[in-house]
Amino acid sequence: MGQFIDLQAADGFVSPAYVAQPTGKPRGAVVVLQEIFGVNTHIREVTDGYAAAGYFAVAPSNFHRVKPGVELGYQPDDMKAGMELKAAVEALGTAANQGVLQDIQAAIHHAAQAGKVGVVGYCWGGLLTWRTACLLQGVSAAVPYYGGGVTTDEEIARKPRCPVLAHFGEQDHWIPLDGVEVFKRTHPEVEVHIYAANHGFNCDHRGSYNADAARLARDRTLAFFAKHVG
Repeated sequence: MGQFIDLQAADGFVSPAYVAQPTGKPRGAVVVLQEIFGVNTHIREVTDGYAAAGYFAVAPSNFHRVKPGVELGYQPDDMKAGMELKAAVEALGTAANQGVLQDIQAAIHHAAQAGKVGVVGYCWGGLLTWRTACLLQGVSAAVPYYGGGVTTDEEIARKPRCPVLAHFGEQDHWIPLDGVEVFKRTHPEVEVHIYAANHGFNCDHRGSYNADAARLARDRTLAFFAKHVG
């Protein structure tokens, strides 16, 4: 079980982050970036899972600049609320010195006390992970899961500064496969895997959960972090 702490960004903004400690000396650190549902039970479980794998794990609250204490479920009303909050955060700006990327950078700095830092994110957090890989400092590896928006022209034009492993689902109606193919062609340096699964396949709180795809993606992610983070 982890706990929430406060982190301060470069602009002075203070936001909470869920932190989970491994047993024994950390092999490195992992920053976990939330879906559009907040640092909810699932994201805390994911963060605890990386701690159980030996990493100092930190999950910043990426909605805090627009609304504190967000913890949503996966019903239609939760989806609507999450989409609105995501839009509000995106409106704050997508540059390294704007909005939520400052809070992610603060989480990276905090995590770095344990050594090299990897970043993993899911859904909107997948998009934020891609931006983190391209724009922020101190990241040794990045793993976006079904990052909504990653395959837009604006995002494809970005260049990652660290090794990236990307997971997509071939049945994901939010991220068409033709966009994934363009992403792959444009970024041959990125390791891309496509699963026979839907959007959100890693989340066992959702109807789209796919145990086989989730297990394989996690195995690949842990191997990737073992290679680049420790």
